[in-house]
Amino acid sequence: MNATASRRNIAGHRSHTAFGYRATPFLRTLVAAVALLAGTAAQAAGASAKEVAQAARGDLKCPAAKPAPRAAGAPVVDVVGVQPGMSWDDAATTVMCSHPLLVVREDNSRGFTMQSYGQKIRQGFDASVAKPRVERTGRQIMAEMQRDAMARGMNARRDDLQPGEVKWFVGTMGVPGDERVLNAARKERTADGQDMTVESVEKALVAKYGEPTRRMDPGDGRALLTWAYDPLGRRIGEASPLFGKCTGAADPDAGVSLTPDCGIVVSADLRPKRDNKALVEYMMVGVVDMGGGYKRLGATEQALRQADQQRRAGEIERASKNAKGPTL
Repeated sequence: MNATASRRNIAGHRSHTAFGYRATPFLRTLVAAVALLAGTAAQAAGASAKEVAQAARGDLKCPAAKPAPRAAGAPVVDVVGVQPGMSWDDAATTVMCSHPLLVVREDNSRGFTMQSYGQKIRQGFDASVAKPRVERTGRQIMAEMQRDAMARGMNARRDDLQPGEVKWFVGTMGVPGDERVLNAARKERTADGQDMTVESVEKALVAKYGEPTRRMDPGDGRALLTWAYDPLGRRIGEASPLFGKCTGAADPDAGVSLTPDCGIVVSADLRPKRDNKALVEYMMVGVVDMGGGYKRLGATEQALRQADQQRRAGEIERASKNAKGPTL
């Protein structure tokens, strides 16, 4: 992000210019085939989902540390314990401790475009349920890819979660080693035999977050709820000019916007089953600190710029003290 540009216009949009989004379908297929074949060749034996998760999670210790207590009268703004301001490591631990099979992977492909001056900034992570590792031949892998390609060509519905599974995206920002949570979103698919009604889930959300500042019914059985606050932590009502401006994102796959005019926004998206609109199939809940994230993004850019200026000044000073002159 150009520090001299108007951040209000550009700061809030995630950059989707990563290689995977620009590649042609053929190239993506070829890359996936090579990766899968290489992975299969490297695997000496299969493993259960639990074994895969244990290997990836290392020496994780649960339960995770509890976040700092809320100030009196402050709104509830966490998603299963994850809230804006948490450190990258605390957030990752909290996410993995929320499910025995969740595995975290750093994801910088969805971050904000900014000048990092050569520094590596962790702009977020994904979390998904570990899958069993199964040995497959190259022929089997190619057959699966062909079936997937045919399904895409026929616009077949593809569920990103199996019943009972969850996934996350947590966005972070800060100088290297001090990245903090800006936003978090969690998606869950109801487990088989554990159906919940839209009404009961909405009541549970209200019990935790209070009455929403906005509720929308798109007419397809979905329920969209928002709890929006201004930078001072005050609820944003319908009469406020910020009512339609301060919006969050409940879907882990959606982008977020940042602006100094808004505070924290919690969002929920309840999606019903196709054959019974009264039952929830997917529940998504997200939180974003629009104002705090805006400030942190700018502060991070400034800190990186100052560090780079100091580096260059130090190099000039050392060079000026170099006793050896040029060979002429």
